[in-house]
Amino acid sequence: MFFYDPSYLLFVFLPTLGLTLLTQMWVKSSFRKYSQVRNSSGITGAEAAMGILHEAGIYDVDIEESRGFLSDHYDPRKRVIRLSPENFQGRSIAAVGIAAHEAGHAIQHARKYAPLALRNAAVPMASIGSSFGYVVIFIGVIMSSTPLNSITYIGLGLIFAVVLFQVINLPVEFDASRRALQLLPAMGILTEQENAGARAMLTAAAMTYVAATATAILQLLYWMMRLGLLGGRSSN
Repeated sequence: MFFYDPSYLLFVFLPTLGLTLLTQMWVKSSFRKYSQVRNSSGITGAEAAMGILHEAGIYDVDIEESRGFLSDHYDPRKRVIRLSPENFQGRSIAAVGIAAHEAGHAIQHARKYAPLALRNAAVPMASIGSSFGYVVIFIGVIMSSTPLNSITYIGLGLIFAVVLFQVINLPVEFDASRRALQLLPAMGILTEQENAGARAMLTAAAMTYVAATATAILQLLYWMMRLGLLGGRSSN
């Protein structure tokens, strides 16, 4: 059968699952470590984010407390930074580091940072691709005598949209962390030693995006090989 392939388990599913679990463990371990270390300035994550925004001349972005563990994000549509309770109220190195990262995204938005605009534009297709790309390939295979047909090409295109989004997302996330790590010591929020801790934590967080990108690329390459676009392999 076309969809039975042990190589997918060995060369795609297990490696990407392992990579994802390792990066998630790294993030949680780093957060656990630096969330227990109070920053010397004694300010909360919410205060740090607001201070960074004002330093950048941005006054039209709100800071809200969200629900959930590490649910921190910047919403460009509503122009609001949402911080999880431990980072909104917390006074740790982790809290101000994560808050500064999200403020970095708001600065990107205000400065019309091109990769952020591209990422936001890619969101709808990437969302469709992650939900329906494999379904479309399945439909294409069962409706045609050949694996490669117009429907499976559409499915591959949807999966490619996910890859494109993940690739574009990398510079966006790394740049937001770079901005945060420059501003935190410059504004006196963290000492240089404390900033090294924030850097370690934000680096761990960035690796989750690297893992997501690697997973998306491996998925695309696998289906391209399975359908015969790479390596001359196809199965019915």
